[in-house]
Amino acid sequence: MAVRAVVMEADGGSRGNPGPAGYGAVVRDPASGEVLAERAEAIGTATNNVAEYRGLIAGLEAAAELGAVEVDARMDSKLVVEQMCGRWQIKHPGLRPLAARAAALVDRFDTVRFSWIPRERNRHADALANAAMDAAAGKPPRPVAASVDVAPSRPVAAADSPARAQAREVAARAATRTAGSDPATTKASWEPRPTFTATRLILVRHGETEWTVQHRYAGRADVPLSESGQAQARATATRVAALAPSVAAVLSSPLSRCTATAEAIAGALGDLPVRPQDDWIECDFGDWDGHTFAEVRDRWPGELDAWLASTRIAPPGGESFTEVGQRVDRAMAALREAYPGETVVVVSHVSPIKLALRDALDASDAFLHRLYLDAAGISVLDMWPDGGVAVRSVNDTAHLPAH
Repeated sequence: MAVRAVVMEADGGSRGNPGPAGYGAVVRDPASGEVLAERAEAIGTATNNVAEYRGLIAGLEAAAELGAVEVDARMDSKLVVEQMCGRWQIKHPGLRPLAARAAALVDRFDTVRFSWIPRERNRHADALANAAMDAAAGKPPRPVAASVDVAPSRPVAAADSPARAQAREVAARAATRTAGSDPATTKASWEPRPTFTATRLILVRHGETEWTVQHRYAGRADVPLSESGQAQARATATRVAALAPSVAAVLSSPLSRCTATAEAIAGALGDLPVRPQDDWIECDFGDWDGHTFAEVRDRWPGELDAWLASTRIAPPGGESFTEVGQRVDRAMAALREAYPGETVVVVSHVSPIKLALRDALDASDAFLHRLYLDAAGISVLDMWPDGGVAVRSVNDTAHLPAH
């Protein structure tokens, strides 16, 4: 028999963060406290926050299966509750698809109230989550004793409240990972937006170097522009000046191949100052720096395979794409705050530009190995204050002579 209203409590965690992880969720009758459904699962290696979101999703799914139309969702995760209510941004890319799944479930109910409760009032879900973590770690399961707590929680998002409307809007917008005030929180739309309210970002890869032609990894090595690269920088400067006669700032990686390209662009824009920004520097390729792709394959085959398979893996002595992505996120957030409604040129490298475009296009990590960026190529994207994004061009090289 379907129930109209339920209390849903959820929790999740990991041993190590990331580490062996699991979640637990329990659905109760709000009047009697009777347990109507339990959910628990070991999910392998994950972070605490991922496990908490998985617990929320499982609990909402269980409530939907029971036919509930009203859900009092209680968790001791401040982060999940605040993000689902729209007060905190969903910054971590790993949480965005989970928030989107939760959003889709929220929309299946008439009313959802999100509430934070202390851990001692979430004992049943916590015990289920711990048992799941034990299973993920290969430990024998512990018995889970049911607990009853049906004390009313503080409503955070009732059906007819502004908080409820905001919760549904922000959670649903997590389905789109874009590059706005939070790249995960904007509605998808075909409706044209006014460009005068957007921050326009012109992303330029530096001009060619000798290592570019030789197909060598060039991370932190300060390789200068070649003669061809200098010509590319001049051609790019003319193109950028045509694209954006009015530019608020020219930012650059501190490496000379970028600053030289940026100086040419700044000169074409009226001798603007070039502002070096460390967050736009290339990925640190560590021991691979200066080696050709073929040399790396021959000398580090296992390490290369691992690096290609995961953005969390760094080259020996270097930096992972996950770490680079964190820098890029920080740099993008600073741009949005400092230059609202203005145009900014950023001269950077392959890895930071690819990561910025990956997030703007809501692409998977496979995008990083499938997108080709030419030396002195130009990409343009617009970012709105509400998180909207429009990618207008990628790797434009029409201004460069054909090879």
